[in-house]
Amino acid sequence: MAQPNRFSEAPLPLFDEDEVQIVPALAPGKRPSYIADHRKRLRARFIDGGAAALPDYEMLELVLFRAIPRQDVKPLAHNLLKTFGDFNGVIAAPAERLKQVSGVGDAVICELKIVEAAAQRLARSKVMQRPVVSSWDALIDYCHTTMAHRETEQFRILFLDRKNVLIADEEQARGTVDHVPVYPREVVKRALELNASALILVHNHPSGDPTPSAEDINMTAQIEAAAAALSITLHDHLIIGKSRELSFRSEGLL
Repeated sequence: MAQPNRFSEAPLPLFDEDEVQIVPALAPGKRPSYIADHRKRLRARFIDGGAAALPDYEMLELVLFRAIPRQDVKPLAHNLLKTFGDFNGVIAAPAERLKQVSGVGDAVICELKIVEAAAQRLARSKVMQRPVVSSWDALIDYCHTTMAHRETEQFRILFLDRKNVLIADEEQARGTVDHVPVYPREVVKRALELNASALILVHNHPSGDPTPSAEDINMTAQIEAAAAALSITLHDHLIIGKSRELSFRSEGLL
């Protein structure tokens, strides 16, 4: 009697038909539909509700969409926020630090720095060529936008004309996490070159605490004396922290 051919029998399926989902292969370079749908919904929410309608990680996703067009960027957005704290911290982070985050390349850095530059340019446009008295709040906002999230100290000088109109904003020096070298002679020399009548000094404290150090107070007194000798007024010295600022004038230090 012939033995039955076991290979002629149809094999049993490993899964029931209703347990199997057939996913068609994607054409090269095409992203999965769920990613496209997510991006579409996120853009629509932003257009309808503005930035206030989105948490930091979704705002960051919007920025990353252009740099990484075919991948889910949510994990990278969360990782960046975990590393740098918040949206502003990510945007302002140095390129060298950003490169240390897995998934960040030149395209991502470029997009982040475009957003940073746009924010700074917009804030600057609200204070340049305007009297500082009438635009003081905008001036403070500008200083926070440009300096509050820096990881090293930066010293800037705001030069004013006789009507206290802001005519120039220049970076004088950069330093370390807790020190920036400033030379009073160079400050006054630049004021004379610009024909400025008054100054506002601004620098940041990466620690987040704007309390002035003894060196800050001493340096300010030296600049005030050098400027006064040439009939140039030092209006104020602002120290920018993470979430607040300190005014030497308001604190009675000038």
